[in-house]
Amino acid sequence: MIAVMVLSFIIQKTLTSRFEKYSKIPSGSNMTGAQVAERMLLDHNIHDVKVTCIKGTLTDHYNPQTKTVNLSEGVYYGSSVAAAAVAAHECGHVVQHATGYAPLKMRTALVPVVQFSSNIVQWVLLAGVLMVESFPQLLWFGIGLFALTTLFSFITLPVEINASRRAINWLGDSNLVSYETRPMAVDSLKWAAYTYVIAAIGSLATLVYYILLAQRRN
Repeated sequence: MIAVMVLSFIIQKTLTSRFEKYSKIPSGSNMTGAQVAERMLLDHNIHDVKVTCIKGTLTDHYNPQTKTVNLSEGVYYGSSVAAAAVAAHECGHVVQHATGYAPLKMRTALVPVVQFSSNIVQWVLLAGVLMVESFPQLLWFGIGLFALTTLFSFITLPVEINASRRAINWLGDSNLVSYETRPMAVDSLKWAAYTYVIAAIGSLATLVYYILLAQRRN
């Protein structure tokens, strides 16, 4: 678990560093992240999704419920390689939604269940550990809830990787990144994907820990 935490810290620091680096390099198209997002949506014949600006850094996300692509200020107003890559990535999720991409549909279906389990799972696990001798079923119930969050983490991986692939392919086909800047866009999205990979590994390691704990107590 400690190794996972250290690796997570390293990846997050590297992601922030790469984002800052590529945020200083012009994409070559002189288009802001907002304009890149709007063009990608139009190119995919999507007209019912709005591009908005939100506060924060690396807070960019697509909300399928409100049908909004929410870009952080640096991405929304920026015309850098990083801004173009992030904006296109979020629109990649929109295209997934519009085309019925199966892993995204699975993840969306799990959202309400995971939100519910995330709110109570730590308390259930704690109570399960304390009451394992008298009520072992409670710990296994908590493990089941945590398994849902682990499943969600792993379903998220193909969703994020596919969105990045769609983004890079579209940016190249649209000539919004050059031969020189394309590897930079790929690199920035690659490190973003690593954060999801380490989160999934960490969740799996925690799940295995609780399963082994329950088996020992039994």
